Amino acid sequence: MDDLAELGQQLRVDAVRAAAAAGSGHPTSSMSAADLMAVLLARYLRYDFDTTQHPGNDHLIFSKGHASPLLYAMLVAADAISDEELLTFREAESRLEGHPTPQLPGVDVATGSLGQGLPIGTGLALAGRRLDEIDYRVWVLCGDSELAEGSMWEAFEHAGHAGLDNLIAVVDVNRLGQRGPTRHGWDTAAYARRIGAFGWHTVEIDGHDIDEIDRAYAEALATAGRPTAILARTRKGRGVESVEDQEGKHGKPLPDTDEAVAELGGRRYARVRVADPLPAPERMPLDTTSLKLSTYEPGTEVATRTAFGETLAALGDARSDVVVLDGEVSDSTRTRYFAQAHPDRFFQCYIAEQQLVAAAVGMQVRGWIPYVSTFAAFLSRAHDFVRMAAVSGADLRVNGSHAGVSIGPDGPSQMGLEDLAAYRALWRSTVLYPCDANQTAHLTAALADLSGISYLRTTRGDTPVLYSPEETFPIGGSKVLRSSPDDQVTIVAAGITVFEALTAADRLADAGIAARVIDLYSVKPVDTATLHQAAADTGRIVTVEDHWPQGGLGDAVLDAFVGAVEPPLFAKLGVLALPGSATPAEQLWHAGIDADAVADAATALAAQ
Repeated sequence: MDDLAELGQQLRVDAVRAAAAAGSGHPTSSMSAADLMAVLLARYLRYDFDTTQHPGNDHLIFSKGHASPLLYAMLVAADAISDEELLTFREAESRLEGHPTPQLPGVDVATGSLGQGLPIGTGLALAGRRLDEIDYRVWVLCGDSELAEGSMWEAFEHAGHAGLDNLIAVVDVNRLGQRGPTRHGWDTAAYARRIGAFGWHTVEIDGHDIDEIDRAYAEALATAGRPTAILARTRKGRGVESVEDQEGKHGKPLPDTDEAVAELGGRRYARVRVADPLPAPERMPLDTTSLKLSTYEPGTEVATRTAFGETLAALGDARSDVVVLDGEVSDSTRTRYFAQAHPDRFFQCYIAEQQLVAAAVGMQVRGWIPYVSTFAAFLSRAHDFVRMAAVSGADLRVNGSHAGVSIGPDGPSQMGLEDLAAYRALWRSTVLYPCDANQTAHLTAALADLSGISYLRTTRGDTPVLYSPEETFPIGGSKVLRSSPDDQVTIVAAGITVFEALTAADRLADAGIAARVIDLYSVKPVDTATLHQAAADTGRIVTVEDHWPQGGLGDAVLDAFVGAVEPPLFAKLGVLALPGSATPAEQLWHAGIDADAVADAATALAAQ
């Protein structure tokens, strides 16, 4: 136990040194949890730092990602990084960023946006129990400040209900947040009552007492059928009088590094041999069969959400690594087809969109292929999780159904009108908006092998099937549906507005105006070559989308002409006003994106 106490001091010293070298960081937040992590590292964590993909490795998530100096000090002690690298903390090109990212061994996901580690850990624990069937443990270091986040309580509820006894939350209750005391201070009993109500086993301890920490971890591992939360009373800045439990010291290097190191007993150089993971079988070879997509007869009418659901079920037949997560709207999103065919790989996350996305992030860490689905409008609640998933380099496939005003009388609370903009703005993202069932089937299947964050927008109502089942739809492509050498204007649409564009083209033809129609189903990346050719041929482009005018299809097309010497004349149609309840046709008219509005815009542009 004396050695563990010394290791805790070593972690404190190295955290102080790292922040001092950087001139910034969060050493005091690291110092409070140092004893907790010393015991974990030396006695309970099972991890092979030379084989980071070992299926039996435990998973450690620093939900309080600002305590990264502590994590990096642990990696030094485990001989996973050098002391020299430790002192590159926060430097350009260093792997040791201000908050952890998966560049480092043992780091599965990026953290730092508080409230995300435990929900993601819940997804990892679900994967261990229901998918991998491997007895790895998921340890999550949480801060007491982040217990104010609603996402934490979505995770407590989900993990408790699922009985995830392979999940241990270690809560560093150091009383002080960024600007002063936390809501409950050191009242660990208040946290225990709340967390316990969600079905968790709770243990309250002195987070600086090595014996109590050791017993708490042993108790957590001996608890069956319930996850465990260890609520540890600690002191921020522990061990250095000038900062210990002092307000106003958050996020700052210590005033005198040499004096602080001396007060902590000087440098230590211990190295810990972390326990090996238990033997675990490699996942069975991927069970792939020839994918048999549903096919849809041109001229019939099928909702793209239906084609999405049927394709998921077919993917589940063909690939044993595909999993689907839904937010209690599987009847509407049509993910029920997958749930019926593959109940062992379907996860009901209920109306908890943050946990929905977080669970998928956790599952993809273990190599599963998650598809996440709910209404496009409700995904906005989880957007920070998607943003951080992009920082993590995670591979997620997100479906937003019931998008746009075309859903009809449900009204604006149910209408995703910002989703294309939100997903276009993400790093390494792909944004797709199919208009018919065969197109949807091909694009849904293509996402399985796509890296990064991908977003597929689907429509509630039945729409005509335009394309044959044999048609191909490469990501980054488009389809030219009408074209002639005499075209005077180009209409670019996607999804529901493709049909408005085709109707408008017919009306324009009756008026003597030849219009080219492009189905720009790949909103990011866009088919720049086809757009530039259309601009060269017609000189005029009208875009029309069931989305606010900002950030969606129209802006994607405009971006394709940034730097162009002679950009085309341009008209951008999007939803003009806040919708209410009305029929789909009335909604399109009210929004100014129906065939008449498109024809009027094209006529005005052609006259210029």
